[in-house]
Amino acid sequence: MAQYLVLIYENEAGWENCSPEQFNQVMAGHRSFNERNAGAIRGGNALEPTAAATSVRPDLGGGFTVTDGPFAETKEALGGYYLIEAANLDEALALAKQIPTPWGGVEVRPIRVFENS
Repeated sequence: MAQYLVLIYENEAGWENCSPEQFNQVMAGHRSFNERNAGAIRGGNALEPTAAATSVRPDLGGGFTVTDGPFAETKEALGGYYLIEAANLDEALALAKQIPTPWGGVEVRPIRVFENS
């Protein structure tokens, strides 16, 4: 079995402007996803909005520059993730299609395994 990180990208305005009913519907979708796929899910979390992000970048002088805000300004921001285990990419994609993403979509990336040499 391989592991995949499913990154959930969404337009944050969707969350800011949704009704309590929409919020509850999406959260119920995530609970349902977790219940249906408990055997494949190895972890996951929702992230605070990009306004809470702090970026750290090395500077030319050997130090670091720390700034408020996300690493990159984009229309869709990383809102959360699931770490899943699947037999192959097709199985991982089938799981990813079940994740509720009313204001965006997901990206599925294999976890890289380094071999000791």
